[in-house]
Amino acid sequence: MPDLTTGPIGRTLILFALPVLGTNILQSLNGSANAIWVSHVLGEAALTATSNANQIMFLMLGASFGLTMASNIMIGQAMGARDEATAKKVIGSSTAFFIVVSIAVGLLGAALTPTILDAMGTPAEARRDAIAYLRVIFSAMPFMYFFSYVMMAQRGTGDSRTPFYFSLLTVGMDVVLNPLLITGFGPFPKLGIAGSATATLVAQTVTLAAMIVHLYRKKSILVLRPGEFHLLIPDFGIVRSLLFKGLPMGFQMMVTSLAAVTMMSLVNKHGVHTSAAYGAAAQLWTYVQMPAMALGAAVSSMAAQNVGAGKMDRVERVARSGVFYAFLFSAIPVVIIYLADPWVLRAFLPGNSPSLPIAVEINSYVLWGFIFFGMAFIFSGVVRATGAVWPPLLAMIVSLWVVRIPLANVLQPIMGVQGLWLAFPIGSLTTLILAWGYYQFGGWRKSRMLPTTPAMTDEPDSGFGQPMIEEAEAIADAAARAPAKEREKTP
Repeated sequence: MPDLTTGPIGRTLILFALPVLGTNILQSLNGSANAIWVSHVLGEAALTATSNANQIMFLMLGASFGLTMASNIMIGQAMGARDEATAKKVIGSSTAFFIVVSIAVGLLGAALTPTILDAMGTPAEARRDAIAYLRVIFSAMPFMYFFSYVMMAQRGTGDSRTPFYFSLLTVGMDVVLNPLLITGFGPFPKLGIAGSATATLVAQTVTLAAMIVHLYRKKSILVLRPGEFHLLIPDFGIVRSLLFKGLPMGFQMMVTSLAAVTMMSLVNKHGVHTSAAYGAAAQLWTYVQMPAMALGAAVSSMAAQNVGAGKMDRVERVARSGVFYAFLFSAIPVVIIYLADPWVLRAFLPGNSPSLPIAVEINSYVLWGFIFFGMAFIFSGVVRATGAVWPPLLAMIVSLWVVRIPLANVLQPIMGVQGLWLAFPIGSLTTLILAWGYYQFGGWRKSRMLPTTPAMTDEPDSGFGQPMIEEAEAIADAAARAPAKEREKTP
């Protein structure tokens, strides 16, 4: 498995993050392609339906994020400590746990779909399509959950390339099947908006099966073989860590998703054109966030392995490099999209749509806050990699539910709908200030997810190159041979 505890930090971080970024790009292109087909074939009401339904889907995926991240961190710390037995225990318990959770969420979500959409205040003209779309998405949820878990587990071992290759497969299948199932082209059934969700279901299921077969063929540590199936019996210490460390991280994503749902409900009050504009602008925001999300995944995996190896000095250098790259690679797409509006928005909205100028205005307010978000994401990723999971959650609660949403409600009567957009960057700046404050002054450096002990104690890694192992071995060999030579000289 790749070793993230040695070597040049900047280069390792970028090489690890690039496949993650590629995966994020593929998934976002997939979502954008689906939105393009839905909006241009089925109309703005259908796009509003998918925008509302996707907020629920992201909420459900956010609930699983913390659990997958907890598993990722525990695997990373075990691998960093060279403790393969503990890593196998984590994998077995996590696999059993995710099978149960994913099936439960899918069944419960499908049953509660109308109630959830009504609570969001989904526009009446979009409600029927949203129900049809979301029910199929919930049917796909078990496969999406488990696919996410397997990808995160691979990153915990230091492998970010294999998830990218299989994401390429699932996105390719989804993009091809989407128009075929929406329009009923050729032998395919005409499913309308439900066809878009069915394409996701088929693609996720087939790709998950292919990924598991691949891991068995490669004899990966992540799959269990005959003689190891007893590891599926949960280790309650590991399950406890999954829950008590994973749930706060999951709550953080749920807090974010609930805030997005709440903002969507505020936007919905301004009519279908504003809702469609918001949905189109949000498609671009996913691309702006992707570099920071990829770097955050890389930073978390690197930090977890180095925590397990006992190299806290290297963890802090990883954080500094991550923040620098997050600032740089978040600012570039923000500037590009700002300069390219409204042309890029026409991919999601017709050129004569009344929603188009609204979407341009939304971006002029909201885009800049993603630079703050990207930097904050790195600080939170490093802190979480040690097992300190509550402070990032509290920071997110404050920035979203104490600052962003109340500020939006206060500004809206004064500024109109522009008050909603202004609340976004102010909330993101608050997130950055709180995340940096805890990173700088908090007690996260003493936290641990697993009681592992580093396999060996090395000199601190400089972070600029591989340790000089060969020279150290040569010195040790010379010292061992010296007594023997002295004995040969003695009569």
